[in-house]
Amino acid sequence: MASLPVTDGEGKTLSDAWDFKGRPAVKSLTGGWTSAAMILGVELCERLTTLGIAVNLVTYLTGTMHLGNAASANTVTNFLGTSFMLCLLGGFIADTYLGRYLTVAFFAAVQATGVTILTISTAVPGLKPPACELASSAGCVRANGLQMGVLYLGLYLTALGTGGLKSSVSGFGSDQFDDGDMAEKKLMMRFFSWFFFFISIGSLLAVTVMVYIQDNVGRRWGYGICAVAITFGLVVFLCGTRRYRFKRLVGSPLTQIAAVVVAAWHKRGADLPDPSMLYDPDEDGKKQKLPHTMQFRFFDRAAIELEGESRVEQNKWRLLTLTDVEEVKQVVRMLPIWATTIMFWSVHAQMTTFSVAQANTMDRRIGPSFEIPAGSLTVFFVGSTLLAVPFYDHLMRPAARRLTGNPHGLSPLRRIAIGLFLSIVAMFAAGFTEKKRLNVAWANPGAPVVPLSVFWLIPQFFLVGAGEAFTYVGQLDFFLRECPKGMKTMSTGLFLSTLSLGFFLSSVLVTVVHKVTGESGREGWLPDDLNQGKLYDFYWLVAVMSAINMVLFVVVARGYAYKEKRMGDGSVNGAVEMVEEEIMHL
Repeated sequence: MASLPVTDGEGKTLSDAWDFKGRPAVKSLTGGWTSAAMILGVELCERLTTLGIAVNLVTYLTGTMHLGNAASANTVTNFLGTSFMLCLLGGFIADTYLGRYLTVAFFAAVQATGVTILTISTAVPGLKPPACELASSAGCVRANGLQMGVLYLGLYLTALGTGGLKSSVSGFGSDQFDDGDMAEKKLMMRFFSWFFFFISIGSLLAVTVMVYIQDNVGRRWGYGICAVAITFGLVVFLCGTRRYRFKRLVGSPLTQIAAVVVAAWHKRGADLPDPSMLYDPDEDGKKQKLPHTMQFRFFDRAAIELEGESRVEQNKWRLLTLTDVEEVKQVVRMLPIWATTIMFWSVHAQMTTFSVAQANTMDRRIGPSFEIPAGSLTVFFVGSTLLAVPFYDHLMRPAARRLTGNPHGLSPLRRIAIGLFLSIVAMFAAGFTEKKRLNVAWANPGAPVVPLSVFWLIPQFFLVGAGEAFTYVGQLDFFLRECPKGMKTMSTGLFLSTLSLGFFLSSVLVTVVHKVTGESGREGWLPDDLNQGKLYDFYWLVAVMSAINMVLFVVVARGYAYKEKRMGDGSVNGAVEMVEEEIMHL
């Protein structure tokens, strides 16, 4: 399939990209902004759909399905956690079997199917429990197994589609630009900027328009529009098939990691030789060679050539190159940083669960007739994220350059540390706000809503949103910078897995706290009626855990050496500058 590029003007072809018929892609007829725009369209629809469901789901679960606050919060965080965790599966399938185009198309169809089922579950009367007979929760019948089963089927098909689509859509978009052409390389950087912009537009539409439709027109209409949107996005995406550039399958980095572990374990009894004796063939420039390091020498055994192992037809599950081993070591070095960023996303999860539940009990009126939907309070969360990025770019970054002498401003790990700190402050602020809300509620027993403005919740939304801007971009920068060059899919997967595990950790915390504080007749912290609980104690518990986590993060971050310092290679520094420039365009 591969061929030398032709250089005859309009007929110039690319040596590493092909058109939809498997022919070398003609540069003037494929790729570029025409293709990228269609890919951006499907991402906007995905973001609108996923967030449009997630940010307001807790009110549907408590108000219509009659689940308790703890169970509703766990359903939301498990849905989001599964969505991000499945990005690893989607990336593996894309790199190993289907390629990015087919992966995006297939999983967009899966997501459309899931949202359609979810729409049906909200529209068919028999798939919802009857309305409460009394004003209190005592007159409510909880959804039965069939009703919850259909709801879960729709939710988790949506999560599967989200994970598979999200794993490949940005990568496929970057495939539409030739990074060997400086003009197209600049366009690729602009693509990432527009990619973030379209994500933000989708988020804003989700937390405003979609939430309003769900609360005031009908849930089935809100979810129905989401189903139509993702289907429309899929159609637009497929319309670009003739224009797309396709890249060859490269195999999943997960396979390489597994192979190194298996090979090292197989040779665990072998003595470690001098590093110069490890298998390190010339691979004709397929990979950037990495120098040997003395950390994690157990993995060096994967590069020991035992008698009988052929260098010509080597078994990749028994003998790997020194560079393969060193790439896996780089991933292992990153794991302590990876582990200590998970807690931030547990704080983040509270903004779409208990903070929305708080808003649902408070005075949300603006003027005599308009009432803000509880889920729309997350607009302050999204807005602060968007404001924090230019704030850093135009104010903090120049100041950091002058103070630290670092031309890139704050390092990725310092940006993450700022985000972690803001999340701690946010949880303490959330606890004090909840304490005030409860005092007002107790002073006004029997009031249909707590006579306290919902805008008291803005500080916690704003702080976590700003924290996300620092943590998200810092993590993205860190994982792109530090992961081996051939493991960009792995770097994205590692990053997104922190979101997933953070949401799952939130579910575990809620389950444990609900069980422990609600046993033996004691009043629980997280009851179905928040006015009878102690949500502030839960927020402060999360704040304390976040503070402990930040101490651990600082310890491991201080001991971490960036890749360019370990290698001392000018080419690496150049690569870092390119990554930093690309990130700052976001």
